[in-house]
Amino acid sequence: MMKPKIHEIWLVSFPFSDLSSNKLRPALVIAVHREEVIILGIFSKIPDGDLRDTWILVSDQDDEFQETGLKKSSIIRSDKIATVNQSVFQKKLGILSPMLLEKVNLALKIALNLGD
Repeated sequence: MMKPKIHEIWLVSFPFSDLSSNKLRPALVIAVHREEVIILGIFSKIPDGDLRDTWILVSDQDDEFQETGLKKSSIIRSDKIATVNQSVFQKKLGILSPMLLEKVNLALKIALNLGD
């Protein structure tokens, strides 16, 4: 099986924050350290109104949306970070555009209180 690389979107067995269970969902790979991979959860339920500063909209109207491999508009949540083993990766879906990666990096700084 292929190994995940940074900036790729994969279908992953994503853990719940209380570790009680997990759910198969898309995730963005932000770092790879040997067998451990740091990912951000991607969610298709988009709330009405303004999005949080730590959320990035991936719209199906974007020119590069096809490259993501997502089925519909979604939110990358930089506040939903998990470190998982490569064994939970099911299938590569696609890759994120450089423009959206810039937004993810900014949102990560906000989520982790890293400042400018």
